[in-house]
Amino acid sequence: MWWTVHIEGGPRRVNHAAVSIGERVFSFGGYCTGDNYQEQRPIDVFVLNTVNFRWTEVPKPDGDDGNPWPFQRYGHTVIAWGDQIYLFGGRRDDISCNVLFKFDTNTYTWSQPRVYGEQPGERDGHSACVINNAMYIFGGYEEVIERFGQDVYRLDLSSYTWKLLSCTGEPPVHRDFHSATAIGQNMFIFGGRSDQNGDGTGRDFYSNKICYLDTVSLRWFSPSILPPWPAGRRSHSAINLDGKLVIFGGYNGQRKEHKNDLWVLDTETFRWNEIQAYGAGPNPRRRQALCRVGSKIFLFGGTSPYTGPPLYFTPEQLSFLPNPANQGENSSTKLMDHNDLFVLDLAPSLKTLCLIQVEKHKLNIEGLPATILRELYYMSESNAISKPLRTVESLKTG
Repeated sequence: MWWTVHIEGGPRRVNHAAVSIGERVFSFGGYCTGDNYQEQRPIDVFVLNTVNFRWTEVPKPDGDDGNPWPFQRYGHTVIAWGDQIYLFGGRRDDISCNVLFKFDTNTYTWSQPRVYGEQPGERDGHSACVINNAMYIFGGYEEVIERFGQDVYRLDLSSYTWKLLSCTGEPPVHRDFHSATAIGQNMFIFGGRSDQNGDGTGRDFYSNKICYLDTVSLRWFSPSILPPWPAGRRSHSAINLDGKLVIFGGYNGQRKEHKNDLWVLDTETFRWNEIQAYGAGPNPRRRQALCRVGSKIFLFGGTSPYTGPPLYFTPEQLSFLPNPANQGENSSTKLMDHNDLFVLDLAPSLKTLCLIQVEKHKLNIEGLPATILRELYYMSESNAISKPLRTVESLKTG
């Protein structure tokens, strides 16, 4: 495995949700320090062309055009089923949501399917995955009852019927900002934030225990796993890699530690293995997005600790910060939101490895074929979706 691409200038987003269809990655919503999440605005939709690593933004509606565009949010989930994407849950600063939206990747339009059955309550920080023709969601922070969840809901995507499942076995403890990954008929739950009281008032607890739900028998299992194993965390990323569970990054609030480690769980032997990929990978972060397309894994966005010169925010942006500037280690001004894209190539070709060295050592490219020059451009040229952050000192010096 090689980290082969690092490009800036994409969507600067944290706690967004993304999924891949074909050669495109679709990213929805998310948070960015200084943006307004107190008012209702249409959700951002960005599309990544995974061939040339270029981002584009789907135009938002101009007024009320009858298209039921979801409001901008964070802590939501998206899943792909065929060429459609389904968005569920999430929140802005003052309200959470339990409305189901469908995004058509052919027409780039939204619709709001009529749902039936036992609909989940409003929530954010839950998880979602698809097995056969159904979407399963687990956990999250439930707004109405003010409590972390541990229930499983299933949505039949052919009839849009919700069902609260009655499962046997010992379920994972209540949690939010965990991951749910579909591997075969099983839904694997890892990580997340729990607390002693279940309502966010107790001390945080970060489990590194693996649990999975057999969606045929509706029974929970907790396999015994020998060390080594990854530390407990929340706001990490997880994907199915050819029947194995891959996790990256995240945050442990007890240790005040952001992570950039990469682990693979063999779901047959139930053994973890930490992977040391080659190349310059992402710095420690949380709330990033991770998607696979072919032999490549695309990672973008997230937030990391920041200890550099004070970043510049306008007075209006400062008014939207959740914490007063420079107050406490969890203040938004102590974190940096990322606009970068990393590509982890699972099987890089010799040509790709050579291109990495050309770029790394700034070798003379005069006389190279146009196709090679184009690939070098794609691998190194920044996008223009978002601008670099500026510091207070940079404004003083012009």
